[in-house]
Amino acid sequence: MTAATETPLFPAVPESADAVLAGLDPEQREVATALHGPVCVLAGAGTGKTRAITHRIAYGVRAGILQPATVLAVTFTARAAGEMRGRLRQLGAGGVQARTFHSAALRQLQYFWPRAVGGELPRIVQRKVQLVAEAAAGCRIRLDRNELRDATAEIEWAKVTQTVPEDYPAQVAKSDREPPRDPAEIAGLFAAYEQLKRDRGVIDFEDVLLLTVGVLQDRADIADQVRGQYQHFVVDEYQDVSPLQQRLLELWLGDRDSLCVVGDASQTIYSFTGATPDHLLDFRTRHPHATVVKLVRDYRSSPQVVHLANGLLGQARGRAADHRLKLVSQRDPGPEPVYTEFADEPAEAEGIARRIGELLDAGVSAGEIAVLYRVNAQSEVYEQALADHGVPYQLRGAERFFERPEVREAGVALRGAARAGSNDSLLDSAPDLPSQVRAVLTASGWTPQPPAGSGAVRDRWESLAAIARLAEQFAASRVAAGAPPPALGDFVAELDERANAQHAPTVEGVTLASLHTAKGLEWDAVFLVGLSEGTLPITYAKTDEQVEEERRLLYVGVTRARTHLHLSWALSRTPGGRPSRRPTRFLNGLRPGSAGSGTRLPDGSRGGASGGVERGAPLRPGGGGRRKLRGPARCRVCGRTLTDAGEMKLMRCEDCPSELDEALHERLLDWRREQAELLGQPAFCVFTDKTLMAIAEALPENESELAAIPGVGVRKLGRYGSDVLALCAGRDLAPDTADTDTTDPDPSNRPDEAAEVAPDDGETTRKNSFGK
Repeated sequence: MTAATETPLFPAVPESADAVLAGLDPEQREVATALHGPVCVLAGAGTGKTRAITHRIAYGVRAGILQPATVLAVTFTARAAGEMRGRLRQLGAGGVQARTFHSAALRQLQYFWPRAVGGELPRIVQRKVQLVAEAAAGCRIRLDRNELRDATAEIEWAKVTQTVPEDYPAQVAKSDREPPRDPAEIAGLFAAYEQLKRDRGVIDFEDVLLLTVGVLQDRADIADQVRGQYQHFVVDEYQDVSPLQQRLLELWLGDRDSLCVVGDASQTIYSFTGATPDHLLDFRTRHPHATVVKLVRDYRSSPQVVHLANGLLGQARGRAADHRLKLVSQRDPGPEPVYTEFADEPAEAEGIARRIGELLDAGVSAGEIAVLYRVNAQSEVYEQALADHGVPYQLRGAERFFERPEVREAGVALRGAARAGSNDSLLDSAPDLPSQVRAVLTASGWTPQPPAGSGAVRDRWESLAAIARLAEQFAASRVAAGAPPPALGDFVAELDERANAQHAPTVEGVTLASLHTAKGLEWDAVFLVGLSEGTLPITYAKTDEQVEEERRLLYVGVTRARTHLHLSWALSRTPGGRPSRRPTRFLNGLRPGSAGSGTRLPDGSRGGASGGVERGAPLRPGGGGRRKLRGPARCRVCGRTLTDAGEMKLMRCEDCPSELDEALHERLLDWRREQAELLGQPAFCVFTDKTLMAIAEALPENESELAAIPGVGVRKLGRYGSDVLALCAGRDLAPDTADTDTTDPDPSNRPDEAAEVAPDDGETTRKNSFGK
């Protein structure tokens, strides 16, 4: 049976309760029909969890089992809540409340505050960072912009974990959390911030939850009234619930168990905000008789994308990994993921923009392409590259669609034209709804053809173009359903409903977004960029659990792709920079040529057997035949694949423990200096620093062991081998052993087999090594 993860834009409302179940797969149908008692839905990425829970609510309402006004569905973003309301409306269950935790709590707090406390609810601070800055100044704590942001986030974490200022240092130590400053200092700042709010008579968004919890705990009459209103609860993204949100949910429920939670521990990526998957993982313990349904049929991604996603989780560790879901793709095969290494970040952005241009030429819509990165600071170089190529883009997380000035203005113009009707000359030559909408938008300055370039002008055009496309889709859906052609007033009413639900139309443009903001979204083509150590995992991910959360973040990024998936990294930040970066460890064993690429993956196939990158074997200098292919160089300490030239000579990662014999190393440096002076050549023409270091670490005892060290070729083994082995054995050299032959008839045998004609391992020429 086939199921989809999304519905058509304007589907016909199902005729009956049974019709609501049509098209659901067996597991989704189990979710939809499990209307009594606690229900836990473990839903992998792309398995249709939103579809399952909205159809569950709609089926219960249409079957008369659930009264719409008694159902409260909560999620974590206004966008997700708006999408849920839109889907419920399309399924004939429009009276159900679908809100964020904060939105639902705020409505209750506003309603009950006069009764519980008296007067009006205090004003909510929109930007607490300004108040934190004032509190810091009062405490004589100097914070720059980044420190101020981090301190504000730390206060938010403390509040959602229900930690008071005096308990903050102990809680930080207990949670193994690394605070941005000394815990005692943060605790003092936290206390000063809370006092400043009280002095000003204001509250923040965390207070909305805290105060609602306080009212429900202290006032049994109010708690009873809330529980009388809401009797059935659905919680989406349950792995992201904080302790404070869980406490609020428990107070809403009381002693009842009509609760359905949906989540995936492998998509827990907000623990830094206080979110924890423990509530999801412990659900069966708290509710022993719960119905548990696992959704693993992936309708979003191709088998190739799912294979990589499963491989990522197959290497995960920790409690969340113990509950991983193995996805099974339901789609036709697609292209293999493509892995690309670039010299620097501008080259990476240019290469990605060029590849996006190829996809656009191949017919992929710009709105179905996304570039995802770890931190927002990475977006600038991609904005510039896309603009240079004339590719439209939009930044995710920017202003909401219906709050944009041009959208508001268009709404006013369309509403005015709808009221005027046939009296508006603009509509004289517009026989149907799409042409009427285009006529009104044209009068507002919109043109059917996009403006050149990018920027604010292009953004405005894209917003109005989205409204025009929505009108075409709205009219087509009405005709397909057998309804009369819609009038302009019908479309204005549809826009109003979508604005209330924050159900925005798609804006045509490549999406630029961080991995965190991309959660819950999907595209035909996804470019995961900047996948290097230090960026993913991020530098400050120190503990095992923090590193595992970074792995889950990459998993979320991979599972956003339906068909095309491109993963890339740059060896240096700027052109000409030292190529010292390494690809993220999370791709080891998954990308072609990486360490462990033959290991078994969770779906039973061989990892790394195929992929989007094929590297030709290097040619001999001078254009001869191909060299004999060798396996990848691996660190002799940790086993990681080595890609940096200097590391390959050391046969270990730069930061892995060294077993350097320092006395031998000094003797080798002295010997090399003498040889270079006799030859009249730079010291690196004898052996590079890294080769000498590798010798002093390996301590070769014979020619075979010495020859195995990169940088020691056949020619150098014959010329210097006896000297080097003697030094390694601690023997003195005979005074006449220096080789003064400076001729070399075979150019392929010159310094280190032609590999050391320049210090390619990133070293800087040193006078004390090269001589005078």
